[in-house]
Amino acid sequence: MFDLVLRSVFAPGVLAARWVTPGTSEAAGAPSPRYSLSLVGKMLLDEVFFVSELLSMPLVPYGDRVRIAAESTEALALFTERGWLGDPAAYHLTPEPLEPLDLRIARSRGLRYGHLTADSGYEPHAGEPGRDRWLGYARNRTAHAWLLEHPGPPRPWLVCVHGYRMGYPLVDFTGFPAAWFHRELGLNVAFPVLPLHGPRTVGRRTGDGFLSGDYLDTIHLQAQATWDVRRLLAWLRHERDAPAIGLYGLSLGGYTTALLAALEPELACVVAGIPAVSHTGLARWNIPPALLRLSEHLGLAWDRLEELVRVVSPLALPVRVPRERRYVYGALADRLVPPHGVHALWTHWERPRIEWYDGSHVSFGWEAQVRALLVEALASNGLTAPA
Repeated sequence: MFDLVLRSVFAPGVLAARWVTPGTSEAAGAPSPRYSLSLVGKMLLDEVFFVSELLSMPLVPYGDRVRIAAESTEALALFTERGWLGDPAAYHLTPEPLEPLDLRIARSRGLRYGHLTADSGYEPHAGEPGRDRWLGYARNRTAHAWLLEHPGPPRPWLVCVHGYRMGYPLVDFTGFPAAWFHRELGLNVAFPVLPLHGPRTVGRRTGDGFLSGDYLDTIHLQAQATWDVRRLLAWLRHERDAPAIGLYGLSLGGYTTALLAALEPELACVVAGIPAVSHTGLARWNIPPALLRLSEHLGLAWDRLEELVRVVSPLALPVRVPRERRYVYGALADRLVPPHGVHALWTHWERPRIEWYDGSHVSFGWEAQVRALLVEALASNGLTAPA
């Protein structure tokens, strides 16, 4: 019933309810966007994506909502008992070395790439609620990555962590300027596939299951994402002799990148692009207040959930990559990731280099400021091709 209320009430008025009002960006600590027809068009692209997600959202049965609430209560008690809420870094185990299962050659968008597969090896902690369910996602237990690698001596690597609904070569090589990174800048580039995405999906579409409202799955997705990327980073250092590795994440990948900046101090640089930094914050940003109150009446305690996801929150862990190697960019008219979330990460990262652009969440790919920031971050931190 809640899902039907959400769709019927929210979808028809989504544009009016979510339209940016003057002063919103300044309140978030960001400059005010310069409104124009071009900016409105970019904002509409965000709205189209949002409404399509809203209308395709699966119904959550009442029994599942009861289970989710019970699991969250049990997990919160367990995380408190084991000290993970006070020390979230202790929740993340150091992964075992990556042992490839296969590395085969394929092509996409005119690029010849290697398709690396390996057993993920990730398991939730013993006794964690939702552990057996997560391990039951069979396809998700195999890790995948796309590799663009030059022949000859070792070169620097840029690891690109994709966003929600990505995770296939065609989409990843388009969302990131893969050909520019590889051919023009001369870098080796790796694209790890996040849990529940691409060939790891457990639904009809890439990313299905991530925004289901099941917050234990959300926690396990983020924990496994950091585990898998850390294994890939170690493999690039030890098996590919990478002289330097940079990390660049988009949206959900920006979240993962920010989390890895608290666990991997040896990264040459980290770039968090339009980063989502709070899963509960995103829900509160995108759902009208009346429906938030209704969801709480049905048993979804937002404050409790916010405390629960602390174990995978990049805002709860001290960043370990030096400040001069941190970069952030955000969209002033983002309809999906709130500017105040980007500002919160920037503040937590001790106010490093940041770029705000007059655009929306999905317009980052053609924003000149984004390309300039990437050039600056890579050139300033040794991520350049050999002469």
